[in-house]
Formats: sequence, C-alpha cells, structure tokens
Amino acid sequence: MRAKREHVLQTYDLTLGYKNGQTTNLLFENLNLSLLPGQLVCFMGPNGIGKSTLIRTLAGLQKPLSGKISVPLSSGPGGPIRDESNISVVLTDRITATNMTVQELVTYGRYPFLNWNIRLSTEDKAVIEQSIERVHIRHLADKRLYELSDGQIQMTMIARALAQDTPILLLDEPTAHLDLNNRLEIMNLLRNISRTTGKAILMATHELDLALQTADLVWLATLSKTIKSALPEDLVLDGSFDEVFQFKGYDLRTGKVDHEAHRGVSVNLVGTGHEYLWTKNALERNGFAISGDGEIEIRIEGEKPLCWSLSSGKKFTSLHDLLEELKKNKVG
Repeated sequence: MRAKREHVLQTYDLTLGYKNGQTTNLLFENLNLSLLPGQLVCFMGPNGIGKSTLIRTLAGLQKPLSGKISVPLSSGPGGPIRDESNISVVLTDRITATNMTVQELVTYGRYPFLNWNIRLSTEDKAVIEQSIERVHIRHLADKRLYELSDGQIQMTMIARALAQDTPILLLDEPTAHLDLNNRLEIMNLLRNISRTTGKAILMATHELDLALQTADLVWLATLSKTIKSALPEDLVLDGSFDEVFQFKGYDLRTGKVDHEAHRGVSVNLVGTGHEYLWTKNALERNGFAISGDGEIEIRIEGEKPLCWSLSSGKKFTSLHDLLEELKKNKVG
C-alpha cells in the first residue's frame, strides 16, 4: 500500500484581496487548499479574477486579508527559518538587466543561501549546473539575455527558480505571449520536473487545452470567490469549466469549435485514424454535416498518397480539391 503523501503547502480559511482606505476589494475567501509533492497543479480562471494575487500571496509577497498559509519549515544555521524559504517563484515581471548572461541569472537563484562573503560552494555550483541542464539551456549559458527569445528567457527564469532548490515552485503565466511550440515545451518541462524531483508546482495559466492534458490537478477560480480543486477531467464532466468560462461556440467535451451545417448537405464519411478526424474537421468547418446515412459518401483511401473518393468514382488527392467539387455540385 502506497504511503500517504503529506502536503508541502496548506491554506486555512485564506481570504485575500486589497484594501483601499475603508474599502476592501475581496478576491477569494475561506480557501482551504493544499499542494502535494510531485504534483503539477494548473490554476485557472477568467481574466482579472485574482490569479496573480493568489500566487503572490502564497509566495509571501503580499499579505492575505485573513487566514493562514502553512509551509513546513527548513532548517537553517540558527534553527528553523521562514516558511517562504521553501518556495521559489517565477512572476511576469520583465527583466531590466538584460546585459547579464544566462549563467549569471541562474546563479542568482543561489544567493539566498550564500554567507557574508558571497562565495559559491561546490554544492552551489553543482545545483546551478543541474538546473541549467534540467531545462535544456546549456547551449545558452554564455548568451546575454537581450540575445534570447521570449521562450528562452522564460526557460532561464525557470532554471533560476530551480537553482533555489525548494520543494515548491510557483509560476504566474509562464507561457504568456509564447508560440504553441514554446508553450508545449514549458508545460512538458514542468510536468517532467514535478515527476522527477518531487517538487510541488503550481502555475497560473490560460492554457486550457494543454492543462487538460498535463495537469495532475486544476484549481479553478469560480465566480463565487472560491477555488474548486479537482482532476481536470472531473471539471469537464461536471460542467465546472463551462460554468466559469461560459464558452461561446466551443464544445469542451470534444475540444472543437461548434460549426453550423449551413449547406444543408450531409456526408457519410468512411475512414479511420487522424485522416478521418481532420477530414471531418474540414467538412464541418465548411458547413457540411457528418451522418452515417448521408446523401454523399466519401471514402478515405490509401496512405501514400492519401486520397478521397466519391461514390461517383472521382478521386482527389487534397481536401481543397474535394471541397471545391462538393461546393460546385451541391451549393449553387
């Protein structure tokens, strides 16, 4: 029987927001949440609901309005040290000192652990090298930050956080403004880090499609100032995502945009695999309905070259040509 994992972060009736004179802007209230080691948690919710505020509050950078955040203490020379010493954080703040190298920025992750002479030990250097290797940026180590792409800078910031060697890693929108390839790389990297190091990782993100495929758990900020913690699949099936995000024309169950079959023509599509899925996507996007008893039959044949055949005997080697034929003969 597997031993029960103990949480590395726990909140008790945590309430957070901002005070402006006599006015309080309440964002979340009475939060009882926990992070477990080796777990990747994606924190999601609508824009402006308070995701960055929660990250900053958990990191000890902002005081809660009430409640408590419990993090097991680390041992220091004089005994237990502050809770926040167990947390590394990557925020959205832009770096201004762009003339430093990647190696130098990652090295800053060790500064909280240096003594008065600010000299790196053999252990410090090993942690720095391991952090650089873990995020696969060894080839960038001597480059200046101004020479890097946004994705490379984000990887460097993650490496700096890893160099702090804490059991908890908090990230605020680490994939913002990145292309799909870089977003996927960072999500896979964070998932791998949580698995291989046992770190608890919490990231605020808008990447719903990627979170559904990578997150162990989702914290979903609701419109009632609470956070629902559950498996991503459970949040899909119980309608929580639909309730919070109020999707317009997007079916979360299939991961597809809803299309209107405006052409009034149904197609019986015969085929398998990804070829079938992408052919169906093209037909539906162009206003054709897919039905087992459709008035037009299209068969997907072969692999190299791939072709589509109509019951009339006509064959096509591209979806573009197939669609042009269907439009020409069935839509005026």
